[in-house]
Amino acid sequence: MENKLLQVAAATPRLKIGDVKSNTKEIIGIIKECEDSALLVFPELSVTGYTSADLFQSDLLLKESEKALSEIAKTTKEKYLTVVVGIPFRYDNSIYNCAAILSDGKIKALIPKSFIPNYSEFYEVRWFASGRDIKNETVKIGSEDVPFGVDILAEDASTGAVLGVEICEDLWVPDKPSTHAALAGANILANLSASDEIIGKQDYRRELVKQQSGSCYSAYVYVSSGTDESSTDLVFSGHSIIAQNGSILKESIFPEYPHIERTIIDLQAIMHDRRRQNTFENENNMRYRRVEVGLKAIGSNEVSILELGDILKQYDYPIARNPFVPGEDELRKTRCEKILRIQANGLAARVRSTGIKNLVIGISGGLDSTLALLVCHEAKKLVNDIRIIAYTMPNRGNTTKTTFDNANRLMELLADESHEISIEDGVNYHLSQLGHKESYQGEGDITYENAQARMRTYILMDAANMKNGLVVGTGDLSELALGWCTYNGDHMSMYAVNASIPKTLVQYISRTYAYTCGNEKLKNVILSVCDTPITPELTPNKDGEIAQKTEEKIGKYDLNDFFLFYTLRYGFEPARSVAYAIKAYPEVEVNELVTAARNFFKRFFTQQFKRSCLPDGPKVGSVSLSPRGDWRMPSDASAALWLEDLEV
Repeated sequence: MENKLLQVAAATPRLKIGDVKSNTKEIIGIIKECEDSALLVFPELSVTGYTSADLFQSDLLLKESEKALSEIAKTTKEKYLTVVVGIPFRYDNSIYNCAAILSDGKIKALIPKSFIPNYSEFYEVRWFASGRDIKNETVKIGSEDVPFGVDILAEDASTGAVLGVEICEDLWVPDKPSTHAALAGANILANLSASDEIIGKQDYRRELVKQQSGSCYSAYVYVSSGTDESSTDLVFSGHSIIAQNGSILKESIFPEYPHIERTIIDLQAIMHDRRRQNTFENENNMRYRRVEVGLKAIGSNEVSILELGDILKQYDYPIARNPFVPGEDELRKTRCEKILRIQANGLAARVRSTGIKNLVIGISGGLDSTLALLVCHEAKKLVNDIRIIAYTMPNRGNTTKTTFDNANRLMELLADESHEISIEDGVNYHLSQLGHKESYQGEGDITYENAQARMRTYILMDAANMKNGLVVGTGDLSELALGWCTYNGDHMSMYAVNASIPKTLVQYISRTYAYTCGNEKLKNVILSVCDTPITPELTPNKDGEIAQKTEEKIGKYDLNDFFLFYTLRYGFEPARSVAYAIKAYPEVEVNELVTAARNFFKRFFTQQFKRSCLPDGPKVGSVSLSPRGDWRMPSDASAALWLEDLEV
């Protein structure tokens, strides 16, 4: 498969203001240390120092800066590394604050700063002219003809990496140069900055970088000048930020110098987001010149599953084991509360629009029906005259005491009206009418299993008619992805509140509610549900204990949710998803991961017919399988190409 992982770095060197030779030596030393990177970005005016002030008008300083640039460029020869440094550059009758792109031993381009600040503590207009109108120009540096202007992108054709560069203030204005560069094809943006540190500025700066990387669907490498700049009136912090698609990957501030902040970016994820977001339009490429540079992938451009997995391990690329679930406790708590609020508001809106105030729900004592009942309970806070009518429908011999007791405790605590209807006689009569034996016939007897699920739905639908109610569905996103639901059984409802909640998240939402509800009895029963093995209880139990454990049939939900996330959110091919799983699940053998992925994709393709006729339900996250919204797939599509991709 194609390798689209690149290491990028933001470097803050030691600095001596005006000492070009010393600064050049520092920069070259860092370049040699970062030879395994694809991109290395230094701060604004890093060759001279940003606070050189009237020294910028010195012919000596300007001349030495140009000589230094050629010397630094030589360090990149045969390195497949692109370096961006900041220098003052004289052109015609003016001086420009520039970013120089260096690669393969040459000065590839010189990009002037567009927006020159002249307010508060900034007075750059004293020395520098705006370069925003400079296009299609070429300048001579040493013996080289160098493209000069704001109309330049740097490209590596082998990886598809395209670099756009802006300088400090360019990020702070409404019409950012990096926005136009991204629309013209740049998927990596670099900002050479000299931003002084005052109270509140760090957070604002971070949000600027985060938002720009998100709206431009790009990687963004930001690096600011360090504390070696003049402290006459200002203090600089060396703030470095590397972001991708709206997420901060790495950040540091006030580090010890020299400091290098580096991480891996994934061009595959960036370009997938651009393709799926059809409002991300293309800007006329004819406005931009492209220069060829080296922006190498880590390792080879073509890699196997094992090779990509090794790269992710070697560079310690952060991959969450549960990508649907935030890892940080407070963020996870907030996320779970927000999701439950969305679900409850969706259900409340459906109640208001239909005028049906009776919510009919089946309670099994399992995770999904517990969460759905909590949603009903929260919706009642929004629409006070909602009535929750709950049914538990055990089947003697299959339903265990644990789940039955939990179901009854939940109904007692949360329902306005509770009912117990045994489905045993109804299922047996139905099976006998079909000529099927009343007892379970063993592995593969899906008639026996599904008859129970359909009987429960049959009861709920008729109860809703009798009670003038609305059947609230309990099935979750993971079950829909795998088809682990009975067609026209638990697959069907009148409003499916859990339809876009993956199984790994269902448990966290329920646990969060348990610890924040303020009701000790409710807390205990929810935690009991969370600690019970996931089961549909459609086969006979063993001495009162759960016999049918879902994950023994369809694989671990954490892995299934992992593959689901990367398939739908980032469009990964199966092999790439497995490589990511190698990093996220180091304790699992590679062949087990491949087998799990193969089982996931087999089920995912063959079960689309169930997703094609889903009931309504609220979308709560970036991944959804609604046939009316995020996912439209033919029910008879072949999985052959996806399974072939998993051949190791």
